[in-house]
Amino acid sequence: MTFGFASSSAASVSTSASASRLLEPAEWAAAGIPLLRNPREVVSGLHARHHPKPSVAVVAVLDPEERLCASASFVRRPAPADGWMFRNALLAQLRRVIPHDLRRRTPVRTAVLLYCRNGDARWTEEDGAWMWGLRDACTLHGLRCGAYITLTGDGWQVLGEGRGGRLPSAHSEPEPFAMSEAPMPAPRTGGPVSEVLRRAAAR
Repeated sequence: MTFGFASSSAASVSTSASASRLLEPAEWAAAGIPLLRNPREVVSGLHARHHPKPSVAVVAVLDPEERLCASASFVRRPAPADGWMFRNALLAQLRRVIPHDLRRRTPVRTAVLLYCRNGDARWTEEDGAWMWGLRDACTLHGLRCGAYITLTGDGWQVLGEGRGGRLPSAHSEPEPFAMSEAPMPAPRTGGPVSEVLRRAAAR
């Protein structure tokens, strides 16, 4: 009898902890998430680059000019929505594609999350868990927490802002353009290395 009671209590605590790792729309709106200047361009660019289908998440890092620095897509595992698990998944992808900015006093780059799912555009607890995960992953990687965007059959929507559109959607074909990317650093000129590069380019 004691074992059964303890097991039930542990399950209750686990469910409660999982439920607390999500953000309600009002909490998200009050968090001061920076607005995207051109959300449709960001959404269309990520859609063209990653072709997300339902259950695919796309995390992207933007520079201060809203140009793409890095992005990664991955499939959400079939498990209960948990902000802690989503945080770990997002952090793993960020660490894979871009160095952290933890040495900066204030974050310069911003991470945004596009999640493609079934259903309509209304907020769900799964969305709340993604919001919690994105905010925590950004803190641990030295980034500003940016927009959370859902992509459904109805189109796209920036949750907490009320901005959205019908295209792209979860089932539409990618548009024939991609978002602008931050330019690569210019190579240093002069010296034997640049001469080798110049000769290689001339071939």
